[in-house]
Amino acid sequence: MFLFSTKSKVTSLDTAKAAENTSKTVFPILFAISLAHLLNDLLQAVIPAVYPLLKTNYNLNFAQIGIITFCFQVSSSLLQPLVGAYTDKHPKPFSQISGMLFTFFGIITLAYASSYYMVLLAVVLVGIGSSIFHPESSRVSYMASGGKRSLAQSIFQIGGNMGSALAPLLVAWIVIPNGQKHILWFVVFAIVAKVVLFYIGSWYKNILQVSKNIKKKQVLLPDLSQTRIVFSVGILLLLIFSKFFYVASITSYFQFYTMDKFGISEVQAQVYLFYFLISVALGTLIGGFFGDRLGRKYIIWFSVLGVTPFTLALPYVSLEWTGFLVVIIGFILSSAFPSILVYAQELLPKKIGMVSGLFYGFAFGMGGLGSAVLGWWADQTSIEHIYTICSYLPLIGIIACFLPNMKNVKFKMDADDQKAV
Repeated sequence: MFLFSTKSKVTSLDTAKAAENTSKTVFPILFAISLAHLLNDLLQAVIPAVYPLLKTNYNLNFAQIGIITFCFQVSSSLLQPLVGAYTDKHPKPFSQISGMLFTFFGIITLAYASSYYMVLLAVVLVGIGSSIFHPESSRVSYMASGGKRSLAQSIFQIGGNMGSALAPLLVAWIVIPNGQKHILWFVVFAIVAKVVLFYIGSWYKNILQVSKNIKKKQVLLPDLSQTRIVFSVGILLLLIFSKFFYVASITSYFQFYTMDKFGISEVQAQVYLFYFLISVALGTLIGGFFGDRLGRKYIIWFSVLGVTPFTLALPYVSLEWTGFLVVIIGFILSSAFPSILVYAQELLPKKIGMVSGLFYGFAFGMGGLGSAVLGWWADQTSIEHIYTICSYLPLIGIIACFLPNMKNVKFKMDADDQKAV
């Protein structure tokens, strides 16, 4: 009898703790998932950071470099919505560890690649790892948000942005002076990531177990027609297209642009890429913070209208102004991504994993497509010409005016929940 009472008491305490965890922002988990995102995206960002080295080692043209990005981004984008849809119904707390295993072997393959086709295999492995990592990790961020969804998403996202920013510096320090095989040092980050992901998975598993004893929260759906929801999601995806197509022009070719136009060294070019990527990290964090307070639509508008003058000016300025402008562009351009993703999650609150996978996958897909198209274009014209053309891409974002203001939208109980009541 005593043992039975003790067990019941523990269960009650665990249930109460789980209820508290779902109602309050769990910052230790948010910081842990942000760190995991940093390590994951750092490993991803090794790929574009070593493009100048690969170009020399394998005598590649810009179109072939674009194909490398395309293979990576397609492998990381196609699976994400499928992974997200599956884990919506069957949560997998430790799935990110298996994803990191693919990345681990991808980095090893890249370090020892003896041909261009081995490079393609390596980036596909890293892409598969990314496709498994993002949907469930985004869900963990959502669960730990305590209602502060834009802030939680920005904390999660800033980890990835910081990882992307650090990669060029680490590559310039470790790989460029010593050769391609020194990419192998980056497997250390994959091992650390597995440890962090095990900690996160344990928390996630515990939440899933004890949440079975908590009355399921009713899911409130936006009182919008299905047509309006689909139309709004389409607008958000088009915004993702304009942003990540432009970002692809920076992450894949900005090093070549600065080296060709201004005659700087490869290491100096990596530093200018770092300026852009670190500003993306800061913009993501601040954009998420203000998205919760001012409204997500306003942040999206700021990103759309604010960045255009700077992208239009970039192709015509000096090296010093180029460094200044890429910081401004990265900051403003990235500020809307947490708001766009959370906006989509609010439109489809019963499909968090699928939505996260769709938007991350589409973002990666557009980055891959953009890199492939721009690489071919650069071979046909010049590396400078693509920045003149891409400078107009942010203007597509004007269509954000057709998005409904979610603060004014009423929410209703799901039909299934109404029947249960």
